[in-house]
Amino acid sequence: MDKKEKNKELLRAIKFTLISISAGIIQTLVFTVLNLLTKSYWLSHLPSLIISVIWNFTINRKITFKSANNIKKAMLLVLLFYVVFTPASTLLGNVLEQNGVNDFVIEVIMLLSNFILEYLYCRFIVYHNSCDTATK
Repeated sequence: MDKKEKNKELLRAIKFTLISISAGIIQTLVFTVLNLLTKSYWLSHLPSLIISVIWNFTINRKITFKSANNIKKAMLLVLLFYVVFTPASTLLGNVLEQNGVNDFVIEVIMLLSNFILEYLYCRFIVYHNSCDTATK
């Protein structure tokens, strides 16, 4: 990989990070409101995760990955990621909660793991061959 490609990948990672921070803020706000109302980790985690995923997918597809690939295919691939991540994070979060870990600590752990895993999955699976293919 030449210097230009490395810079492009670094910029892509920075964009993904900033957009993910905005999704994380949305997820945290929704989680907080729902957690105050329900006092349940999974009833707070699941809706907040879904809302943040929709936000993150929509913006990252257009701004970070600049992909022109089939949107239905990309959505399906992201859905497949969350078919695994959502139950795993919800179950793990539930186990941690039952063992006395604070709900907000659990949510931070899930946000960070989601951020890292989703970037790698999107970059190398969802948008692997379609980065920078969208026309302006």
